[in-house]
Amino acid sequence: MLMTSGPFPGKPLSLAQACARLRFRHLQFLDILGQTRNLRLTAEQMHITQPAATKILMDIEEILESRLFERLSRGMRPNELGLFTLRYAAASLAGHRKFVEEFNALKQGGHGHLTIGAITGSAAHVLIASVAEIQRLRPLLVLKVLEQSSDQLIDWLAERKIDLMIGRFTDDAQRTQFQYERLSSEPLQVVAGVHHPLRGAREQGMAELSHWPWILYPPSTALRKVSDDIFGRNGLALASGVVETPSFLFALEMMQATDMLSLQPAALVERYIHKGLLARIPVELPDRMPDYGLITRLGEPPTPAAQAFIDVLRAVAALPTEAAP
Repeated sequence: MLMTSGPFPGKPLSLAQACARLRFRHLQFLDILGQTRNLRLTAEQMHITQPAATKILMDIEEILESRLFERLSRGMRPNELGLFTLRYAAASLAGHRKFVEEFNALKQGGHGHLTIGAITGSAAHVLIASVAEIQRLRPLLVLKVLEQSSDQLIDWLAERKIDLMIGRFTDDAQRTQFQYERLSSEPLQVVAGVHHPLRGAREQGMAELSHWPWILYPPSTALRKVSDDIFGRNGLALASGVVETPSFLFALEMMQATDMLSLQPAALVERYIHKGLLARIPVELPDRMPDYGLITRLGEPPTPAAQAFIDVLRAVAALPTEAAP
């Protein structure tokens, strides 16, 4: 339950009140204070005095009629209302920055900016083919591509740091905030370095593989949840060393230098197997990752640049895997 504290009454905040009095400078102040949690440091970054910073915070709390921060001897700690307001300030500033960047690009005859977030894995070939096609169609479009796990991408999408993402939900509650459109499925493969003793061996069972050291994705990722479920369903626990990393390139280097195994998206490792950099370990894997798809903010029409990319993405995802460049 959201609570106010101090002398402020608990009446609802009106839209007119917030929009008329909450200024861009207030949002800048909140964003910096949210990062520093210190009024002196915030004042220094804004090139104002500390008394002036204190006055700005008091003005914001008066406008919102709510106490947002607890004043501590060594800094500031946002309460629940404060955390909510800090998220709004960060998202609003990101939207302002996006507007200015796109406005300037369009003013100069370009096609705007587009920031895409994408998971590593099978989505890679869909993303690469889509980026190549949108660059052909809109050569002046400025594209930024960020690669991360779905849990981080969802946060960036909510904060407007990216315009859309290729990934999957990590929590059912996200379906009330974002729109999901399926693109493809993602089969899995156990792989190891080409020197691994199990290369070319008969098909293994998960019980046999549990005695080897493993490279796993972090617990918050969908791939880790699948691997934990595979071992847990069989009543198995990993008996040797475990290294956790979200980086496939680090996992690749580790597999080439050690006898560690890793569960990876098949489309991601296929090229490395074909080039002789990794070996497929024969094991029956009835499970596959949950489908991945296009995720956008619910109820928000895409920009023309985003819509053009979405159209290309849908067309590429509909092609057979071998047909995508």
